[in-house]
Amino acid sequence: MDIVKTKVAKQLSLWHKLVLLLAVILIIGVIYQRNSQGGVSVSRSNIIISDVRQGALSITVTGYGELKSAQQQLLTAKTPATVQAILLKPGAIVTSDSIIVQLANPALEQQLKSAQQELNKLNANLRQLRLNNTREQLNELSDVAQSHAAYENAKLKLKAETSLVEQGIVSTLNYQRSRLDEQQLRQQLAIAKQRAEQLEAVHIESENVQLEQIKQQQGVVAMAQTQLANLSVAAGIDGVLQRLPVELGQSVNPGQEIALIGSVDSLIAIIQVPQNQVDDIRLAQLAHVDTRRGVVKARVVRISPVVVNNTVEVELSLPKELPENVRPQLTVDANIEVAQLKDVTYIERPANVKPHSVRDLYQVNSQQQSAHLVDIKFGREAGRFIEILSGAQLDQQLIISDLTNLTRSNSEILIN
Repeated sequence: MDIVKTKVAKQLSLWHKLVLLLAVILIIGVIYQRNSQGGVSVSRSNIIISDVRQGALSITVTGYGELKSAQQQLLTAKTPATVQAILLKPGAIVTSDSIIVQLANPALEQQLKSAQQELNKLNANLRQLRLNNTREQLNELSDVAQSHAAYENAKLKLKAETSLVEQGIVSTLNYQRSRLDEQQLRQQLAIAKQRAEQLEAVHIESENVQLEQIKQQQGVVAMAQTQLANLSVAAGIDGVLQRLPVELGQSVNPGQEIALIGSVDSLIAIIQVPQNQVDDIRLAQLAHVDTRRGVVKARVVRISPVVVNNTVEVELSLPKELPENVRPQLTVDANIEVAQLKDVTYIERPANVKPHSVRDLYQVNSQQQSAHLVDIKFGREAGRFIEILSGAQLDQQLIISDLTNLTRSNSEILIN
């Protein structure tokens, strides 16, 4: 009998273990089922809840960039030279006549001296030519005067012999000789006058040729003086020295950049805008530029047709009066107003939500104790807000925190 009792006790103990195992499995199943039906809890302090609103909404396109000078002056080397002195450094405020860099080129100085010597030589030759011309002109005028005197004398003799030949005092032969002499002297006087006039024209032309050579040489001297003056590199405009890519002792070639000057009173904003948003931007649209020292109004004046790194460059014109210490190359943000929407439903933009997309978000119940998933269709973005096309109504609340890890497996959650 004792042996039978032992077998019964062992069978009862095995049955209890099976019952206990089934109970544990049942509990685990219940817990899993509750979790799959939205039993996951989140802390209220770890989520962000936003109200669905309705009203007017300004659609903006946000970009980032920097301020640049509306007027810039690129200074380059005009001749081969060596950087002799750097007088100003980037960031310095300059005026149009401020000397930034002093270059040196001994060959230019020698060229200027040679050109000036040649000019002096040509001027001396002109003076000598004028003296020679004057002497030749006087000699020619003297010949004209002698021919004129001889002709007048022949005229007087012919006139006197005309009355005497009629009286028979002077022979006809002598009279004919006197008449011939008068004609020859008259021709000689005309030739002398003509020769004097031609000589004067020759003198004028010779002086003009010499003056033209002097003028050309003056141009050579002026060019040499300009090249020598260009060795003192001046700013050219009032502004700020933005770039200086040369060093002391460096050799520079013609056309090589010496410095970049930009205006400080007239600035523009160069903004990079995502290429998928630039289609909404138009010229003359209003924009607000955040300079970190204040927000100023601006206007769109240029939209680049080129896409670089998935962004498009947009240029904004800025007003004359800007916040203090605003200067070129300052990093800025800009919001460009592309449209004004009236009576639309919107919410603060949830994490990782893009315009014109559909996302699952948790809608909070009125007691804020739980939330369930709803499909939300979004429209256009407006800064930190985004338009809701469907899926939510005015005064409803949505969780805008990133809960992607929960939305994949939990249609409901509890809020502690």
